[in-house]
Formats: sequence, structure tokens, C-alpha cells
Amino acid sequence: MRRISSNLQHTDMQSALRRQESRLSDENNKIGNQRRLNNLRDDPLSAGHVVRYQSYLARLERFERNTKTIQDQIKISEGYVNQSLQVLQRVRELAVAGAHGTFTPGDLKNMAGEIDELLGELVSNANATGPDGNRLFSGTKSHTEPFETVLGDMDGAGSRMIMNVRYNGSVGAKNVEVDEQSWLGTDQPGNRVFWAERQSLFSEVDASTFVVKADTSITVDGIEVPLVAGDNVHSIISKINDSGAAVKAHLDPVTNGLNLETTDARQLWLDDAAGGDVLSSLGMIRQGQRPPYNIAPSVKLSGGSLFDAVISLRTAMLSGDQESIGGRVLGSLDGALDNLTSRLAGLGSKYERTEATVSRIATQTLNVTAAESREADIDFTKAVTDLKMYEYTHQASLSTAGKLYSHTLLDYVR
Repeated sequence: MRRISSNLQHTDMQSALRRQESRLSDENNKIGNQRRLNNLRDDPLSAGHVVRYQSYLARLERFERNTKTIQDQIKISEGYVNQSLQVLQRVRELAVAGAHGTFTPGDLKNMAGEIDELLGELVSNANATGPDGNRLFSGTKSHTEPFETVLGDMDGAGSRMIMNVRYNGSVGAKNVEVDEQSWLGTDQPGNRVFWAERQSLFSEVDASTFVVKADTSITVDGIEVPLVAGDNVHSIISKINDSGAAVKAHLDPVTNGLNLETTDARQLWLDDAAGGDVLSSLGMIRQGQRPPYNIAPSVKLSGGSLFDAVISLRTAMLSGDQESIGGRVLGSLDGALDNLTSRLAGLGSKYERTEATVSRIATQTLNVTAAESREADIDFTKAVTDLKMYEYTHQASLSTAGKLYSHTLLDYVR
């Protein structure tokens, strides 16, 4: 209920003028910002949609930056792998030439000098560092030199040479999110890229009566394989084969020992869980040592790295062993070439995926931006029309108020 008084007309007029000024101010703000939602109360439903759209746009921007970062890493890694492939091609040419039997031992010794220099170049490529300071081929150990060289003296050589190359990186996965619940791996473990042969491990421990004593797990090629109490060797073999690791396990029909073999050229990575002793009890590894150099001494191991193949070639040339050059060594080099080619193709495939991802994110960004604009942006034609209408109404109200309050203080001066 309103009280009728002499101030009623004045109060109503002032209230109406304030409402009109508020509408004018809001409309001017909307035109200035080109947004129809300056406050949540302007349209709560649309405001909720806009918040979701803006959040998704921010995530798309993050995904795009992630994908482009991966692209840069892939291009740099691809360059080093391709360079290593070219170097290895030259090493193979020297191996084929040395296997012909037309060169003297002195000629082979001279060729061994070039092979030793090419070996150093291969090690340098494997230890490459990206522009961000991270090692390219050390797995998740981004600041660890992946390959350590062991120097020594060799008969027929005039200086110390590389006798062995050891991998100090990891096989852990580094996954980057490039879309909602979509991940892309960026890891390039050196013991997979720079490997020559499938690796096989043959245990001499009889596992026919082995039983897991308590719930535990083992790590095979970087993948955790859970085991439960009561599992026998056949259950362990089945779980390893079903784990998704690039490893196949079987029981040796003669020794009843556990045998493991990789499905492609890579170094096998084995470890027990903390407090577990399954693999050590099966005679595969030594407890308390870090993989991959924790293989038990009794295990028969075959399958070497690209560096092992080149070192074997250099050794055979220094000793004049042409039979080894044309047989085992040349086969190992061919395996290394095949593996490098496969890894290079894998990097190219990943790069193509990132190209498709960037293109898709660009399309999504346009679509979501259009949806957000539809909900929040102003209809400029309607806004200008409303503004002019409010201005006209406000001017009319001021004119009417001026006529209602035409008396001034001078009217009372006589």
C-alpha cells in the first residue's frame, strides 16, 4: 500500500528517471563490451552455457599447445634417428666391402678406424639433447645421459676405444593429453630405438613346482603384471603374454625354466615389485639391482644393441675375421637398420597424428567460439535500436518533468 502525500509525484518521477538512466547505462555497457551478458542475472541459463564454453576453449588452447610441443619434439627426434640411419648405412657398406675377401688385413684395419669414428657419431646421436635441455632418448629420465660408454684398449688399435655402451635411461611412458581423455606418448627410450635384435632370456632354474607365496607384481618391459598367491609358472606365463608387453613367455620343455623373448628389437626390462621375489626365485634377475643390468648370471642372454653390432664389426676388422663380418655381424647390422627404419616410420606416424589433432582442435575452437558468441554476444542492430528508444523515452521524461516542475526559486522573489 502506498501513502498518498504531497511528495508522491516527485518521488515517482525521480524513481522513473533512475530506472531509465539505469537502462541507458546497461545498454551503453553492452554496446561498449559487445556482450549482452554483463552480469549473471542478465540471463542465468545462457551464462551457465557461456561458462562451460569458455572453460572448454581454455582446455582446447592447452591441448593445442601440448600437441605443438610434441610436434617439435618429434621433428627433432626424427632428425637424429634419420642421421643415425644414414651413418649406419655407411657402416653396412663398409661391412659388405670387408666381407668380400678382397681386402688385406691391413686394409680392414684401416677401415676399422672409420667405423670407430662412426660409432662415436652414433653414440652422440643417441645422447642428443633437445632445445629444452631434455635428453631425447632417455625415457622419463629427461636429464640423464641415456648411454654410457666404457673405454678400453684393444689389440691392433693405437688408442683407447669404446668397448661397451650401457643404457642408463628408463622405459617409463611420458604421455601428454591432447584431447579429453586422449593421450599421446612422447617417450623414445634409447634401448628400443638403438637396438639391433630381439632379446631372449633362458632361465636354467626348474620352475615346474614354483608357486607365488603372496599377492605381488612383476614389471615386464615397463608394464606391471599383477600376481596373486597360488599362481604357478603357467599362470605367470599366461599373465605376461596377456599383459600387452612386447614380450612372449613360455616354459622350456627341456629345463622347465622360464623363457622370455621380445617381439621386436628392444632390450628387455625386468624387475620385481618392492618386497617381491618372483623373478629372482625363477632365476631371471638378481635382487637389489637396477634393471636392465640385473639379469642373473645363470641366464642365457642373446640379442644386442646397434652399438654392440658396430663394436663387433670393428673388432672383426681389427682381427681380420672376414667370416664373422659376412655372417653374424652383417645380420646384426641389417636388424639394426630394420629397427631404425621402423622407429623412424613410427615417429612419422605420430607426427601425422599430431597434424590431424591440430587441425581438429582448430575446427573445434571455431565451433565452440561460435556457440559461445551466440549465447553471449550482443545483437548490435537490436541494441542500437533499444538504446535510441531508451534515449528518446528518457528525453521525453525529462521534458515532462520540466513542465511539471516549471516553478523556480525566482518565482517567489518579489
